[in-house]
Amino acid sequence: MLNPSRTWPGSLAASLVVLLIGSALWALFSHSQDLNLEALWQDAYLRHVTVFSFKQATLSVILSVGLAIPVAHALSRREFAGKRWLLKLFAMTLVLPVLIGVFGLVAIFGRSGLIADTLQHFDLSMPFSIYGLSGILLAHVFFNLPFSAQIMVQALEGIPADQRRLATQLGLGGWQRFRHLEWPYLRQSLPHIVGLVFMLCFTSFATVMALGGGPKATTIELAIYQAIRFDFDLQTGAALALWQMMLCGTIAFVVQTFTRAVPNTPSEVLPLPHALDSRAAKCWDLLWITLVLLLVLPPLGVVLYRGLNPSALTVLADAALWQATMHSLWVATGASAIAFVLAIAVILASRHWRFHGQKRRADGIETLGAMILVVPSIVLSTGLFLLFRQFSDVFSLALWLVMGVNALMALPYLIKVLSAPAYQVAQSYHALCATLGVRGITRLRLIEWQCLRRPIARGLAVSFVLSMGDLSAISLFGSQHFQTLPLYLFRLMGSYQMDAGAAAAMLLLATSLGSYALIIRLVQWRHAC
Repeated sequence: MLNPSRTWPGSLAASLVVLLIGSALWALFSHSQDLNLEALWQDAYLRHVTVFSFKQATLSVILSVGLAIPVAHALSRREFAGKRWLLKLFAMTLVLPVLIGVFGLVAIFGRSGLIADTLQHFDLSMPFSIYGLSGILLAHVFFNLPFSAQIMVQALEGIPADQRRLATQLGLGGWQRFRHLEWPYLRQSLPHIVGLVFMLCFTSFATVMALGGGPKATTIELAIYQAIRFDFDLQTGAALALWQMMLCGTIAFVVQTFTRAVPNTPSEVLPLPHALDSRAAKCWDLLWITLVLLLVLPPLGVVLYRGLNPSALTVLADAALWQATMHSLWVATGASAIAFVLAIAVILASRHWRFHGQKRRADGIETLGAMILVVPSIVLSTGLFLLFRQFSDVFSLALWLVMGVNALMALPYLIKVLSAPAYQVAQSYHALCATLGVRGITRLRLIEWQCLRRPIARGLAVSFVLSMGDLSAISLFGSQHFQTLPLYLFRLMGSYQMDAGAAAAMLLLATSLGSYALIIRLVQWRHAC
């Protein structure tokens, strides 16, 4: 943007990312000098948490992706009022603060939830507990099924119109239409969806921390947290963090190997002809759309409903609540700003090299910028905790450490969102700018900023909301003097102050959605390209 011929800012940004992650890993290794993988694997507790981590992630993928297929199929065939907003809500579930969804699920499926209270009138009890494996799976399905369905709907919308017309002319309906026309397109997107959902569930921290049922329902990430904060066993925490990173790196490599980019070019969506659209098909689609609405809407609705309780005014008058809210806003603002600056620097260097035929170098710097994908947030936080405690009081640096961790976690998303549009802008306007002598700040203001406002707005908004709702980094660095709104809410839920927690959850939801909408509105204002 400022000077496309200079790549040193991108190289510096990538070097800073590598330096920070490398320093954290060095701290982990230095606290695990006697690490013996064979002895580590022989530890019964480690084997249990490892097996449970894979078990819950695998079951979550089967349920989330498996149930998303009929939901996406139904949504792709039906048009109804509010469908566009519903799909936007589905896309938002992945960035929604985890504790909001968890609170809503507990308020409905918990021991004192709406369903349990209703069943008590008939002398019945809940068939399962919200705490433990069943609750973890329910929460993962709540977050990942809508997101998976939304991606699948996009895949189905990419079916060319001429293929749809041909299927209609051949009289393909129901199962035959799905098998021969729609399934091949769904199948192309499945490896990417399965890999993404598995990684999200395998590295899930806040969900397991809130709904885990003791030692029987503990993942590796939660075991790291317990070793550091509860037992202060730094060597075990470091060893577990390295073990988690090795597993995540292996999983990421496998996912990258077996997935490939699927082109997404929406085409004309043709409704089913009346002759092929039976009443049974309509009822089938209505069933799945209704079920997914019952999964997604009630937990969010109950957060708003329960938040307006008599105790809400007392909670909203608590100075600690607003201090936690301000801390969250500071963390989210700083993290998204830092991630944006780093992403722009990396993308400018990548674009310059790609534009001049140096594809390997361009891919390399983007990979370095996104290398945090194989280092989970709790692993990075553990490494930084061990690193900085040697030089200073870690908790006095909590704001900056939490901000830095969240910035690194948001960086890969920003690079992915901005890389392709930035390259397309260069392809379209580079020659014209060179001819007219438009460069530097002028080019940034008149060309780059105007054309990239939409992806920049989306990237900044998502980064802000992700940082706003993060619990993994603050769980290690937080204290009574520094806590964010998610940590404040978690402590209320942990002490079973559900009415107070409802007010805090409502504030977190309103702040997250309001910030998202405000960022989109401000950045996209007068979008030109």
